[in-house]
Amino acid sequence: MKNVLVKLHEYIMDAGTAEKNLVNYLLSHPEEAIGCSVQLLAQKTYCSPSTVMRLCWKMGFSGYKELQKSLIQDVALEKENTLGKMEDISRGDTLEQMVEKVTYKNMISLDNTRKLVDIDVLGKCVDLLIKCNTLYLFGIGSSLLVARDAYLKFLRINKACYISDDWHAQLLQAKNIKPNDLAIIISYSGFTEEMLTCARYIKKNGALIIAITRSDDSPLAKLSDLNLCVASSEVLIRTGAMSSRISQLNIIDILYVAYIHQDFDESINQLKRTYISKIGADGTTDAEHPSSK
Repeated sequence: MKNVLVKLHEYIMDAGTAEKNLVNYLLSHPEEAIGCSVQLLAQKTYCSPSTVMRLCWKMGFSGYKELQKSLIQDVALEKENTLGKMEDISRGDTLEQMVEKVTYKNMISLDNTRKLVDIDVLGKCVDLLIKCNTLYLFGIGSSLLVARDAYLKFLRINKACYISDDWHAQLLQAKNIKPNDLAIIISYSGFTEEMLTCARYIKKNGALIIAITRSDDSPLAKLSDLNLCVASSEVLIRTGAMSSRISQLNIIDILYVAYIHQDFDESINQLKRTYISKIGADGTTDAEHPSSK
């Protein structure tokens, strides 16, 4: 299912001048837009019918009728949402309000990311992971934390993978990558210049790239072979990259589980082999402790 409201929300920052009014109208008046023809919608948003059609195609729809059907579904689902909409954190919020708002934003981000997952693309990503010799992970800032989480997961199941906390080392890895290797580059904005530089060298060397980013229209997504889109509902303006980080971690978890599911029994055996027991204060391991039985 293609959730057009989620896609439009993610796309609005990249929308061209002629598209801004159109995207804003669809987001703020979806019910009214459902009843509009292409010509009437173009008239209401001060754009041309061709602009409306181009936006439909950019959102992944075959035409305006398919977009309208998605709008109908989205509006119906939104009405069922009993949580309601919350504003960003404000100066006068109590601790209780902060807990509710941050939690709600993260929940919405996860749900919207779920709606953006393209199952065909996910399947192709898993195939690339299976076939590649070595997996290289790239990210800086909060995205590096997500890349590190992916590194530990794939290392656990004995998938050859590399990551470096230093960007210059990541750049060297991009320059040395081989055609039969695979890169996963994580950048919420898709505009991080360091990641774009790595992507260009990776492409030059003939290796394939999976991007984890917010938009199919970002520079990183365009340089990549496959893009796993994430959504976010950031509190304030990118405050610590909170809900976007949650979305990225969720995509990594989905990708990891889908990968181990391809050879489930062997993966489970490998996870058992690589489990590291924790020693408690009484000298017993967590596996030996009575509470684990």
